Amino acid sequence: MSLEQARADTEVRGDARALILDSAEDLIAEHGFKGTSTASIAKAAGVAKGLLFYYFPAKSDLLIALMAERLPATPLDTDRLAMPGDPAAGLIGTLDALNLSDHKSTVLRVILWREADTHPNVRAQLRRFQTSLERDTAAVLRKCLPDSADAERIKACATAWVSAILSWATDDRLSDLDGLPRRGKEQLKAIAMALAASLRGPTVVLVS
Repeated sequence: MSLEQARADTEVRGDARALILDSAEDLIAEHGFKGTSTASIAKAAGVAKGLLFYYFPAKSDLLIALMAERLPATPLDTDRLAMPGDPAAGLIGTLDALNLSDHKSTVLRVILWREADTHPNVRAQLRRFQTSLERDTAAVLRKCLPDSADAERIKACATAWVSAILSWATDDRLSDLDGLPRRGKEQLKAIAMALAASLRGPTVVLVS
């Protein structure tokens, strides 16, 4: 085989892998992982079933690949998102950078949440994704207020913010499924303002 033929064969195989993942994503989003057969994925991708198993020896490997390759990229660019002296703007910047509610991949909008209930690998990926977002959000807040807030308070605010935006994305997805209007981002922005204000306020010591 010539070098040109080898390169062409590699490109075809690479395209086939992407087609398989595209088809798997569409079908799993519509029917769920359990309700989607490898035969239907191969048929939708227009490839032989044997080629599907060449790339993904087990059906679960398809789900793992989707989780690894089609979630929003992390870590975030915390230097770009940080707004010195304005932690609320920094938080809203992370919201816009992630664009969770309108992210084009149904892996994020549908599959991740649906399959986490029954697949340990998906739950692990969800935890890694959430932990990464919390870490990046805390880094943004530290750069917004380098001298004004203690580490534990920043960590708590980052955790609260990530929980809020993930919950909002889930609510938007469910609203879309039911044909209902979304709540919009104004309340999220209000949450960002409240969290930012808490970083500037006096430290509260809880006594048990």
